[in-house]
Amino acid sequence: MKKYLDKSLSVQERAEALVDEMTVNEMAGQLRYDAPAIERLGIPSYNWWNEGLHGLARSGVATMFPQAIGLAATFDTDLVKQVGDITSTECRAKYNEYQAYGDTDIYKGLTIWAPNINIFRDPRWGRGHETYGEDPYLTTECGKAYVKGLQGDGDVLKTAACAKHMAVHSGPENLRHEFDAIATPKDMEETYLPAFEALVKDAKVESVMGAYNRVNGQAACANDLFMSKLNEWGFDGYFVSDCWAVRDFHEHHGLTGCPTESVALALKSGCDVNCGCTYQHILSALEMGLISEDDIKRACVHAMRTRIRLGMFDDSTEFDKIPYEVVACKEHKAVSLDAAQKSMVMLKNNGVLPLSDSVKTIAVIGPNSDSKIALEGNYNGTSDRYTTFLTGIQDRFEGRVIFAEGCHLYKDRCSNLAQANDRLAEAVAAAKHADVSVLCLGLDSTIEGEEGDTGNEFSSGDKKDIRLPQSQRILLAEILKLGKPVIVVCAAGSAINIEADVDALIHAWYPGAEGGKALAQILFGDVSPSAKLPVTFYTDTDKLPDFTDYSMAGRTYRYCTDNVLYPFGYGLSYAKTEYSDLSYADFTATVTVENKSDIACEEVIELYIKDYCKDAVTNYSLCGFKRIKLNAGEKVTTTVALNPLCFTSVDDNGVRAVRSDKYTLYAGSHQPDELSCKLSGSACISVDINL
Repeated sequence: MKKYLDKSLSVQERAEALVDEMTVNEMAGQLRYDAPAIERLGIPSYNWWNEGLHGLARSGVATMFPQAIGLAATFDTDLVKQVGDITSTECRAKYNEYQAYGDTDIYKGLTIWAPNINIFRDPRWGRGHETYGEDPYLTTECGKAYVKGLQGDGDVLKTAACAKHMAVHSGPENLRHEFDAIATPKDMEETYLPAFEALVKDAKVESVMGAYNRVNGQAACANDLFMSKLNEWGFDGYFVSDCWAVRDFHEHHGLTGCPTESVALALKSGCDVNCGCTYQHILSALEMGLISEDDIKRACVHAMRTRIRLGMFDDSTEFDKIPYEVVACKEHKAVSLDAAQKSMVMLKNNGVLPLSDSVKTIAVIGPNSDSKIALEGNYNGTSDRYTTFLTGIQDRFEGRVIFAEGCHLYKDRCSNLAQANDRLAEAVAAAKHADVSVLCLGLDSTIEGEEGDTGNEFSSGDKKDIRLPQSQRILLAEILKLGKPVIVVCAAGSAINIEADVDALIHAWYPGAEGGKALAQILFGDVSPSAKLPVTFYTDTDKLPDFTDYSMAGRTYRYCTDNVLYPFGYGLSYAKTEYSDLSYADFTATVTVENKSDIACEEVIELYIKDYCKDAVTNYSLCGFKRIKLNAGEKVTTTVALNPLCFTSVDDNGVRAVRSDKYTLYAGSHQPDELSCKLSGSACISVDINL
């Protein structure tokens, strides 16, 4: 038996034994994302690039869950972990079939480049909906849960997760290949790095991906601070570049003069696998003396270590018999529906919701009404069946549904030969003949997303502001002139200010293939809305710091003091809850929550900590959360674990320590700020903690 096949040896020993049998040319080839076969050693070709941000992506049919930002809005880490587990189950099922047919193409391997744990720092960033929002603790907990779901707890990894993009990365998209993000030691430790540290140390994430941009002058994929932190945290997986990011070293950042120099900088810094083509120059860099064989061997050992952990060189694994029939099965779709229900945030309701039996005719209007793309987000798979907002309402409602497109998503007309606003009259007519209008507005991934993936005239996927496109603003204004009830359902992966006084407002994110069914269940009161905003909805982007300013001052709920439309952590319910008897002991809070209504609900308990030392954040920080179920009239006393870092603060030198002896702990269904209390009509309770 070959030594690297001996499962009695450690993974490190097996990887070293395997690499010892390779030539330097063979080693170099294994560091490409599209690694070739080494037939004499029985190693098949392997493509490292696979995606699974919210369900298995880009590999044909799979169960499609709400986009990551929607999963964060659930504040439900058990659900996030379940989504990760289903994603890895379907990945294994497809991998088993692909292997049987000798198909080792892109998006068909077991190394999934998710989750995205960047901080959603600015609402203009187009890729923000790939993240878990603006808060480091929420991001950490969701990220850990997703990694654990993807990787499993078997004898081998179910799939290999990837924490991306390390770090200090959140736009602008059109500058990312040349941009230098400047972050202070305080912001680095307080905001940008905690999730990466937790995913490495606590979730044992198998991979870390570097970002495109520079950070404080150094490339993110060859950054001394990041690599030293990974070493300090005990990372023993593989480091991969973002796709073609190493090429940016010489083409855009000016850090190197040619591809061979970029190879040397990346490889010697600790970038093991190159997504891109620059590592095709590894042997040239070796011949020029810019790297050594040991540099190549070290990276190759890291790569082979991951493949061994995935069981790729074993006779069999516990996941080989996962059947193809699990892909997009009804059980998995049921979880997608559950996630969609829990992800939609009700931001406003003057009593029009849930819709009453007196409603006989509903007008469903807007460019996102019957849009499949508005359900998908990006980095998505393909569903075998989509329930759009329109079809969800049609399936659920026994009365008449009148549909009108109303306008194009962002252009001034739907038909090229028509005059501007060519669908407006039809929409007004539909609303006029209905008892209530449901306007399905917002964005989709064709105008909000990653550079190169979007197909519009805007900012490489970023948003210029947080307004609705002008075509939709015109539509909304005309419908409101009728004076009839209007419910706006906004599909978008980020903050939107609709700039209108409507009867009800639901932010649906990109809710997955079951999104329309989930929306209908909420509109008609089958399910009480329960999601919370994982980002701050600002009033005006002009009042924010410059998009390129990576300081946290004036950003997110922890630091902003004005310009807030809807706060982080805010979201309404049909039920009314009341909090009492808050106490604290040993990083655990105990609180009583009572459902004071006759409506069953799910409640997200939110805990915030106020630290009074000079190094603390301006406001307060989320330090615990828990989703619970409450029957009508039910009263529950429960415990909530607190963030182990909640009593620490970070000074200007980036040193984290306990510096206070007095704190205030708040509990409620939202932040303790004045606006959240006003919008929700409820107050938080608090208790002082003396250490």
